[in-house]
Amino acid sequence: MAADSGQDREILTRITTMVEDERRLREDLAAGRIDDSTGHQRLGELERALDQCWDLLRQRRAKAEFGENPDEARVRSSSQVEGYRG
Repeated sequence: MAADSGQDREILTRITTMVEDERRLREDLAAGRIDDSTGHQRLGELERALDQCWDLLRQRRAKAEFGENPDEARVRSSSQVEGYRG
């Protein structure tokens, strides 16, 4: 596979940041620093955004692998992306 493009690296950086945020949020929930309702709502939002980023990255890589323009990949709705879960 070809090296990641600059945009792919940006997506990976965003994913890394969100994973770190998710870890901190889970720690805050476990320690009682934030209430369950707020924490679980924020976790859900973060998990959906992560799913979308991973999906976009997979789309870009698949397009590049098959000689298509990865910049044509688009962020799909969270409901569409979550529908792929098994």
